[in-house]
Amino acid sequence: MIEEPFATGNSAVHNIDPRFRVIAAVVYSFAVALCYGFVPLITAFAVSAVSLLMCRVSLKKVLKQLALVNGFILLFWIVLPLTYPGGATYPLGPVTIHQAGIAFAAKITLKSNAILMALIAFIATMTLATLGHTLGRLKVPEKLVFLLMITYRYVFVIAQEYQKIIKSIKIRGFRPKTTLHTYKTFAYVVGMLLIRASERADRVYNAMRCRGFKGTYYSLTDFQADAGSWIFLIIVFGATTAVVALEIFLRF
Repeated sequence: MIEEPFATGNSAVHNIDPRFRVIAAVVYSFAVALCYGFVPLITAFAVSAVSLLMCRVSLKKVLKQLALVNGFILLFWIVLPLTYPGGATYPLGPVTIHQAGIAFAAKITLKSNAILMALIAFIATMTLATLGHTLGRLKVPEKLVFLLMITYRYVFVIAQEYQKIIKSIKIRGFRPKTTLHTYKTFAYVVGMLLIRASERADRVYNAMRCRGFKGTYYSLTDFQADAGSWIFLIIVFGATTAVVALEIFLRF
């Protein structure tokens, strides 16, 4: 199953209409992505952190998610100071550290973490099924929403089929090695997985037709644009406007 560790809760953010959260996340993320100065990026980082704290989610799980992204960003900290010229330079043995590279890596770190924390606060606090229905309410093309919902539902099924195949070949004594036999075996595994997925898709399609499915998923989630949702949207738009204003007037 795809983990949804932040989807359950009773915080102020969890109770906001999902449509407002998606709109706020998209607008805010685009604004932060276009920022370049340190002042607006630090401000955006602080806003995202406060939004995350308001969700009252597990900080341990949040840090785990952030660690995955920052592990990749660490590569920028290794490469950019050595290859991005500009500003003061600091000799370090046979290499030279560039100040511009350090600043650029810091901006990437602030920007990435600010956007990720905002997405966790606004999007990850709803289930993927709710997100699909929300996108449908926001007039996203119906076929894309349907594809998202089907993929979400049956990616687990495909994973289970893969585990069954792997277990069956291990029971027969298969041990992966760097040999031609191993490569052929994994090729057979992929082929068998495609065959089983196709057969399962046919069965699912026929079962859904028998139940009168006409290409529409119906949501049990109640979408209500209450006063709290409008206040939330105004606050997020205000914070976004402040970040953009800082980018325009205090960029350095």
